[in-house]
Amino acid sequence: MIEAAPIILTLQLALFTTIILFFIAIPIAWWLTQKPSIFKTVMEVVVSMPLVLPPSVIGFYLLMAFRPEAFLAKYMHVRLAFSFEGLLIGSLLYSLPFMVHPIQSGLVSLPESLREAAYSLGKSKWETLRRVLLPNIRSSLLTGVILTFAHTVGEFGIVLMVGGNIPGRTRTAAIAIYDLNDTFHYREANMYAVVLIGISFVVLLGMYLVNRRMRRSDYF
Repeated sequence: MIEAAPIILTLQLALFTTIILFFIAIPIAWWLTQKPSIFKTVMEVVVSMPLVLPPSVIGFYLLMAFRPEAFLAKYMHVRLAFSFEGLLIGSLLYSLPFMVHPIQSGLVSLPESLREAAYSLGKSKWETLRRVLLPNIRSSLLTGVILTFAHTVGEFGIVLMVGGNIPGRTRTAAIAIYDLNDTFHYREANMYAVVLIGISFVVLLGMYLVNRRMRRSDYF
């Protein structure tokens, strides 16, 4: 039998990462769809960098920021290395483009007349975003949520560097698979792998089914 703790920790990390990024990514994505500027171009590059950077690079700099001599630990007495909070910060950075990009694409696809109509009715930019634009990109919001959750479930590099392999605290299912494989416990590693495959399949299947239903409701 396998321990439930790594699976529970993985799901908790994915859930918290997804919820936090949902509220962070919406204003970022909305801002990026406004009039282009050099600052927005730089921001787009920064948001997209986790897609091309090795996880070890992000993990290394996070460890440098979390080390005992760094500002957070030395002056603010915040210790994030090898903790769940540290894992969460790493996951937020690494999964950011998976939430921002679908929402940004959804907002860009909306006709400009939709915004103009809302502004002509006296709606503020915030009201237009919340009450007009976001309800019309439900499938994009769902895609961002599902991709972020599924991506976080499978995270390995950043999790290993920032959190290590502490049972009950930072040992996620992906780390458990690595550890069990390294010690030749293939049966237990396979069981964890099967669980992660099942979670990923169910999550992605749900996304496709709900998106299909949303598209049908838009036509009828």
